[in-house]
Amino acid sequence: MKTLTFLLSTVLELYTMALLLRVWMQWARCDFYNPFSQFVVKITQPVVGPLRRIIPAMGPIDSSSLLVAFILSVIKAIVLFMVITFQPIIWIAAVLILVKTIGLLIFWVLLVMAIMSWVSQGRSPVEYALIQLAEPLLRPIRNLLPSMGGIDFSPMILVLLLYVVNMGIAELLQSTGNMLLPGLWMAL
Repeated sequence: MKTLTFLLSTVLELYTMALLLRVWMQWARCDFYNPFSQFVVKITQPVVGPLRRIIPAMGPIDSSSLLVAFILSVIKAIVLFMVITFQPIIWIAAVLILVKTIGLLIFWVLLVMAIMSWVSQGRSPVEYALIQLAEPLLRPIRNLLPSMGGIDFSPMILVLLLYVVNMGIAELLQSTGNMLLPGLWMAL
């Protein structure tokens, strides 16, 4: 049962990340002719396409993709709680799963972008898309930092901020939600 739960949880999380990438790409105004962007759109279009006719976008936010990502987070929360316990806090867990998945996605985009900047000869379509995704998040940090002689510390600072937020939420849940489900944040 745990193997099946892990497999289902992983598939749901990966597809949720693809949906969140689509929302992020639209918000960051990424080049949708980029092959990586096209890949993300193609794998999410079968689910998001029909909803886009019903649910309009909220400004630069693709609300239908965000809704599907939330629904998948609810499904993941239900699956996890069916295995762990039957506590009635699935909605809170679904929001927490979505928040944690967004943080993980930002972390992986920054990590892959950093590795690609070290090893790639020229800009690949994937690297270009990752830069377009990260730039709106890194720009405010770069504006606050003084120039460091060509070294960009903004990705490291953003990862550090993500880590602090992650640990802060874990401590908050542990101190307030210990009666409900100990270790909830780390289980998500």
